Amino acid sequence: MRLLTVLLLVLTGLGLLVPGLYLAWLGGSAYYIVAGTAILVSSWLVLRRRAAGMWVYGGVLLGTLAWALWEVGLDGWALMPRLIFHMTLAAWLLLYTLTDRSRRPGARPLLATLTLCLLALGAVALL
Repeated sequence: MRLLTVLLLVLTGLGLLVPGLYLAWLGGSAYYIVAGTAILVSSWLVLRRRAAGMWVYGGVLLGTLAWALWEVGLDGWALMPRLIFHMTLAAWLLLYTLTDRSRRPGARPLLATLTLCLLALGAVALL
């Protein structure tokens, strides 16, 4: 499950980073570069079985929420496409954290943090 998780993170990171470079070159938002790079860092840390990988993704999740709210406000339909994939990936990471047998001591507070992030995102989506 760890390798599948890393693969999902790498594909997501590259999927944000590569087009994000082009978008930034055109004068668009640098969000995609920052988020893609951070998700790639997260994938590397997850591959190395470091709890920091989950923390990094949690930061991306919070940053994405802040960026989405700044961009479209509290319009639930406009927030949905910006947040749904990241929320789904965060749920996958929670599942990975729960099933990983080599969990380190730092994983429990991380699990609580990611759960709170998901609940916050879900509450915003209901607005």
